[in-house]
Amino acid sequence: MFQFSLQLKHECFSSMTFVKVDRIIFKFITMKLLAHILIILISIQGVNAQSDSLLIPISVKKKRELIKHTYYQLEYDELHEQAAWVFYKLTPESINGIAERKNKFKPDKLVVTGSAELIDYKGSGYDRGHLCPAAVMKINQKAMDESFYMSNMSPQLPAFNRGKWKQLESQVRKWVEKEDTLFVVTGPIFSDSLGVIGINKVTIPAYYYKIIYDPTGEKKMIAFIMPNHKIENSILEYVVTVDEVELKTGLDFFSALPDELELKLESEIDLW
Repeated sequence: MFQFSLQLKHECFSSMTFVKVDRIIFKFITMKLLAHILIILISIQGVNAQSDSLLIPISVKKKRELIKHTYYQLEYDELHEQAAWVFYKLTPESINGIAERKNKFKPDKLVVTGSAELIDYKGSGYDRGHLCPAAVMKINQKAMDESFYMSNMSPQLPAFNRGKWKQLESQVRKWVEKEDTLFVVTGPIFSDSLGVIGINKVTIPAYYYKIIYDPTGEKKMIAFIMPNHKIENSILEYVVTVDEVELKTGLDFFSALPDELELKLESEIDLW
């Protein structure tokens, strides 16, 4: 009886040991599998981020500084104390988030030469016009807060900023709900400027451009050039070719696209 009891205990202990070992092995395999999945996801994200960065404009200006924020990039032009262009990827998640707009405008510390400041706009009669709109940075609070860097601002007349320019930004948001993914480049045109404001002599652009590229399905592109004043006409009257924007800015847009596709999209006017 005693021998049987010892044998039973031994068998139970062995069984429990095997179960415990099996659990450890299962947990180890699960952790390894999750680690591999995580590595794959990070790799995919890295490739996508790198691919997106290849779409930024190419500039021949040497005195401009590339600034990378979490959800948008820009090229800062020290001569004009604002961005020559701002580039961002737009998705439905970008506009349907719940991040709160706090209106905390602040200098951009990433700009080595120093960005424009709040005092430059004070009493000037011009809005601190977002180039990358706050309304497309709702994905999280960090994205929203970063959209209020002064490097993302340009002097816009209130009638323009709160009028047809705002309408164009709203239209782009409607497009992304339908198209799922868009890439947007927007910025000022410095030729024929309207003067300067502030102690840092921020250039007042006479015109602004916006280019939208849809990489989904049948690829398409549309561009606008709009004057920095009150506009009564339809925004569609300001549709131009991307080639025209390149001519007026000296920038090369979406040069990473295949040459044939780039030539086609940038030379045609396509009303979405």
